Amino acid sequence: QLVESGGGVVQAGESLTLSCAAFKILLWRVDVGWYRQAPGKQRELVAQLTSENVVDYAESVKGRFTILRERDNAKNTIYLQMNSLKPEDTATYFCNEDPPDDEYWGQGTQVTVTS
Repeated sequence: QLVESGGGVVQAGESLTLSCAAFKILLWRVDVGWYRQAPGKQRELVAQLTSENVVDYAESVKGRFTILRERDNAKNTIYLQMNSLKPEDTATYFCNEDPPDDEYWGQGTQVTVTS
């Protein structure tokens, strides 16, 4: 349904770009979000993108993360560009609709930021 990729292990200050490919929903027609869950913590929404391309971010990532929708609708993909990563950004990252549909949670992609 939703397949996230692009995670990895990076040092603080470095960048990563995550991708989310969809196979059952049309990402350009719905509001979407990137979520993350750190060990022992609840899943949180970090970036939102509406079908009209209005964006919003959690305060903790504002100015560092950018959510983007692939311009080629045929690719049906959204991205999360993450700059100036911090150790506290370490988590498993997921994409989903906003608000999320439990049917669409994928495996996520792990991001680990070392200090």
